[in-house]
Amino acid sequence: MKLKRIDLFLGFFKLGALAFGGTGPLSRAIIVDDRRWLDDSEFAALLGLCQALPGANTCNLAVMLGDRFHGAVGAVVALAGLMTAPLAIVVAAASFFTTFSALPDVRAALFGATAAAAGLAIGTAVKMTIKVKFDVAVALLASAAFAGSALLRLPLPLILVVLVPASFALSKARARA
Repeated sequence: MKLKRIDLFLGFFKLGALAFGGTGPLSRAIIVDDRRWLDDSEFAALLGLCQALPGANTCNLAVMLGDRFHGAVGAVVALAGLMTAPLAIVVAAASFFTTFSALPDVRAALFGATAAAAGLAIGTAVKMTIKVKFDVAVALLASAAFAGSALLRLPLPLILVVLVPASFALSKARARA
C-alpha cells in the first residue's frame, strides 16, 4: 500500500484529537475500518506487541506503523500527528483542573469519564475478539495473561517472560505445519 506522509500525519492527528479516555476503540476504527492500513488480525497482532513494549501503546503503534510505511521519518510524522492535538488539549485541561478541581461537579465529571473509558476498552476488546478467527491455543494464552494480571496480580514483566516465548513457540510450530 502506498501511503503519503501527510495521510499518515492526518490519520494519527485525527486519532489524537478524537480519542478521549483512551485510544483503543478509536485507533482500531481509524486504522482498520476508515483508513484500511491494516486488517483486524494485523491490528490485533501489532497492538499486542505495542502493549508488551514499554511506553504508551498508541505511541508505540504510531511509531511502528509510521516506520512500516515511511521508515524513521514516517515514525516521527505519525507520532507528531498523534501528539499535536492532545498536547494542546492536556495543557488547557490542566489549567482548568488546577483552577476548578475542588468543585464537586468537576470531580463527578472525572468519575464519569473514568467509567466511560473502561466501557470503551471492554467494547474494543469484544470487537477485536469477534472479528479475529477463534483459536484455542491463542485463547489459552490470552486467558493465562488475564489470569496472571487480573487475578494473580503478577507483574507484567514476569507474565511476558513466560507468555512471549510460548507465543513464539506456538507461531513457529504453526509455520512448520
